[in-house]
Amino acid sequence: MDTIDIRLLAVFDQIYRTRSVSAAAEALGLGQPAVSVALAKLRHHFGNPLFVRTSSGMDPTPFSEGLVQPVREALGALDNVLAFRSEFDPVSSRRRFRICMTDISQLVLLPRLLTNLRAEAPGISIETLPMLDDMAGLLQSGEADLAIGFLPQLEAGFYQQTLFSQSFVCMVGRDHPRIADGLDLARYEAEEHAVISSSGAAPMMLEREIERQGIKRRIAMKSPSFLAAAFVVEHTDLVLTTPRRLADVLEGRGTFRVFAVPFPLPDYEVKQHWHERFHHDDGNRWLRRLIARLLAEDRA
Repeated sequence: MDTIDIRLLAVFDQIYRTRSVSAAAEALGLGQPAVSVALAKLRHHFGNPLFVRTSSGMDPTPFSEGLVQPVREALGALDNVLAFRSEFDPVSSRRRFRICMTDISQLVLLPRLLTNLRAEAPGISIETLPMLDDMAGLLQSGEADLAIGFLPQLEAGFYQQTLFSQSFVCMVGRDHPRIADGLDLARYEAEEHAVISSSGAAPMMLEREIERQGIKRRIAMKSPSFLAAAFVVEHTDLVLTTPRRLADVLEGRGTFRVFAVPFPLPDYEVKQHWHERFHHDDGNRWLRRLIARLLAEDRA
């Protein structure tokens, strides 16, 4: 299929409007020779003289009379393309955002996020997704907008922003019969424990450190959920080693005591991750900023 430089169509339109090569050149900010060359290319492309010089100026041929409307539609469509801007208005948007989150992230973030949305962006909704093996694919395809957590598998190839640093603590029920004022290593090893069986990075890091340091534990229960294990601990004499953020939320709502872990454990960073495709998406950018602000306020 023959192609044509779109700028030639602008020359055609100006000559049609002004009936003059020199006037068209002035309107377009071009030299008259350049407009004459453009007209020659147009004539060659269409196989028609397009304009004929008469005493009244450059009069269009019947072919040009039929061509002018499609030319103007093409130029108008190009103007629309060049003027296109993606706009996101949280007040009027009805967009649904999908976020991969751990149960702890949901507990820490969702109440504040939804409270903010209902006040400032009432049409926006949130869908949480589990921490799946194919999070990278979900972020790339747009099936998930963000992934929030300790996700070292997304460190390479994805944009990321640190939201907060996380450490571990020990939780026991408030009426634990043997732990009231403190927890040392001997007591830790003597007690029965609830442990997390999830393949998540934080539980796996915890298990690796316990094994590396030769810490002994008596495991009474395994659960894939920190949250479920915490509620079991509340009503039993089990010990749970858990991220501090969960303990901070639950300590004021349940009957728990919280103690320092009696051996060294590394901290880790909880981040939000997103794919390069959506780095400049106005909605995604707005959500990232909102989440970062809410969690920063929570730390203040």
